[in-house]
Amino acid sequence: MFFCVYLLPMENTLHEKVSQDILLKAYNHMMLAKAMADIYEENRNICKYVHSTSRGHEAIQLATAYQLKKEDWISPYYRDESILLGIGFEPYELMLQLLAKADDPFSGGRSYYSHPSSRDENKPKIIHQSSATGMQTIPTTGVAQGIKYIQDFNLETFENNPVVICSLGDNSVTEGEVSEALQFAALHQLPIIFLVQDNEWGISVTKEEARTCDAYDFVAGFTGLSRMRVDGTDFVESFEAMKKAVDFVRNERKPIVVCAKTVLIGHHTSGVRREFYRDEEDLTKHRAKDPGEILRKQLLESGTDEDLLKQITKKARLEAEEAFERAQNAEDPKPETVMQHVFAPTPITEETGTREPAGGEKIVMVDAAIHAVQELMWKHPEALLYGQDVGERIGGVFRETVTLGKKFGSKRVFNTAIQEAYIIGSTAGMSAVGLKPIVEVQFADYIYPGINQLITEISKSSYLSQGKFPVSNIIRVPIGAYGGGGPYHSGSVESILANIKGIKIAYPSNAADFKGLLKAAYYDPNPVIMLEHKGLYWSKVPGTEDAKTIEPAEDYILPFGKGKVIIEADQNEKEKGRTLLVVTYGMGVYWAKEAVKNFSGRVEVIDLRTLIPLDEELVFERVKAHGKCIVLTEEQLNNSFAEAFAHRISKNCFKYLDAPVETMGSLDVPAVPINLVLEKEMLPNAEKLSKKIEEMLNY
Repeated sequence: MFFCVYLLPMENTLHEKVSQDILLKAYNHMMLAKAMADIYEENRNICKYVHSTSRGHEAIQLATAYQLKKEDWISPYYRDESILLGIGFEPYELMLQLLAKADDPFSGGRSYYSHPSSRDENKPKIIHQSSATGMQTIPTTGVAQGIKYIQDFNLETFENNPVVICSLGDNSVTEGEVSEALQFAALHQLPIIFLVQDNEWGISVTKEEARTCDAYDFVAGFTGLSRMRVDGTDFVESFEAMKKAVDFVRNERKPIVVCAKTVLIGHHTSGVRREFYRDEEDLTKHRAKDPGEILRKQLLESGTDEDLLKQITKKARLEAEEAFERAQNAEDPKPETVMQHVFAPTPITEETGTREPAGGEKIVMVDAAIHAVQELMWKHPEALLYGQDVGERIGGVFRETVTLGKKFGSKRVFNTAIQEAYIIGSTAGMSAVGLKPIVEVQFADYIYPGINQLITEISKSSYLSQGKFPVSNIIRVPIGAYGGGGPYHSGSVESILANIKGIKIAYPSNAADFKGLLKAAYYDPNPVIMLEHKGLYWSKVPGTEDAKTIEPAEDYILPFGKGKVIIEADQNEKEKGRTLLVVTYGMGVYWAKEAVKNFSGRVEVIDLRTLIPLDEELVFERVKAHGKCIVLTEEQLNNSFAEAFAHRISKNCFKYLDAPVETMGSLDVPAVPINLVLEKEMLPNAEKLSKKIEEMLNY
């Protein structure tokens, strides 16, 4: 489908197209943007943090901003200060972020200039914005996905149908994650505008070096995605185009791509200056299309008094200078605030409900997952589940969502394409509009395409938005090796995930813990990854029968950060100094349970249950009681979570230790071999652990 704008020559129809009030408002904002950019350039020693400005992009940005209502959402990118001015932010507010001041309304001095986030009730909402080019498309498409869901189920009423706008530069369209967002928006007909601003540069990379075509031609193959081109340096043309685009999306509830031709008058950033890579001919060509000069000429030709325009320009400069002086004098953040907003406070701090109901039956871990999600979805209409193959036909490749699609329908439980980045990243937008997405990555080995979204967008959102946008989601990840799964279906990834600050990680070893932790994850306002060992799903692996437990009641909730002593050492042996502690999780619990049978009363075992947060208090207490410790993991050891934790144990318990803290895990090979003999050789097991325990007890 093509949705095109064809505009007549300007001539004397200026005020018939756009009112004088809007034209003068736009001119004022353009002069403000110019004055701000000039002041930043004149005060480079003060503006020490890297920044970009909107010079050359003002017309399309203001034309976009003026269409928006308070119900709408917009994701500006780092060159979009004119959008921010246009939706009502004052120069002073923007400059507070420029200078990283404590009262920066977006990030409290944590992020770059023009990296906004806002829940202002009287302005369009803005989720956390990162610097990674094109990455905002997925979370922002998630906002549109969430709005469609809210309207489909009448969860909220709006005075106006919300419109979502995602702004990006043309060179970022080459990013694969942009295509994932475009594909999902087109497939599901979401109410979103992708505003592509094309100034022909990607830092020093020209359009000829970077792409075969512009965004308009690139998106032609996405069926169901409308598109238009517009001269983004001409405010009147841009205003008309954006009005048509916004009206189209507001009324038709369908997506569109707007490709706006712009120019780059300023530097790429204050740190990558135009003189580094651009010649005078290129600069002259771009300056000739200065949006402010184009609008000024149009206003004069239509009869606007020149003195009025001069007054506007002068006033804008004075306003910018005053704001800059105020911003300079504003306070810096206090050092003690640096750890604030890493996580939003969770209401789940204590174990509650009935873990073992009278007369209850044992269930396998996979059923605990199904029942927990089912109970949550019956109770909470804002909960939905999506991922690859989780829909009604098979209910997950491990049958971990079976029956849910039939019970809740295809709008609440549905399949996605093979798009791990979209599956993970869209949860940021879904969460922002008040939904609780439960999503699944089919195998831990395939989480890597989503790591960019997990690190760049999700983990930083609460911290860099000052707590305005913690991402409340559950990401389910089947993990671990058993029975010849091979190199791409058996991997362990917890060390990579544990290195991402701002997310929580659960790794349950039995059905009761799984159900309780998943309930806690649902009510936690932060991003949670549930690592679910495939070998424990059905208790088919020899020795894992204990993964089946009595099913907890619906009200049972197990908080994160609470490890458990699952096997206690004999008190007499402990008093004699003849005991040892094994700290583990997941499948390691069952290797440990089997191994300790050989050491009557001399080995204690802790199941960590969650890796972030980690129950260090319990572990340190028990290590001090025993003096010897093994941290057991299924992962390869070098540079692993287990090794890092062993170091912290050593540091905190040093004077109580009778031997070095040991670690045990898989061999350091790049992948789990498919051959069962090789797999067994690589992985830990109870026999190998027994030998390690015996060695340590004999120290």
